[in-house]
Amino acid sequence: MQKPVIAQKAPKMLTLEPGTYYWCACGKSQNQPFCDGSHRVTEFKPLAFTIEEKKDVWLCQCKHSSNKPYCDGTHRTL
Repeated sequence: MQKPVIAQKAPKMLTLEPGTYYWCACGKSQNQPFCDGSHRVTEFKPLAFTIEEKKDVWLCQCKHSSNKPYCDGTHRTL
């Protein structure tokens, strides 16, 4: 089983508008924390998530969170 690439050992804080987003699960995207299609050469698939109203979010970039796509602090232990 492949392990995701750690894109960064810190979350990315973003203010997102309502809509559907695709979080990069493989860690290879050049558009972190979002998918750019780089997963096609891996076993990973992006994670779709929906934002209902404009809000601030902390998205995981270490790719090991237990609460994907959101940061749970796991990056501190890697």
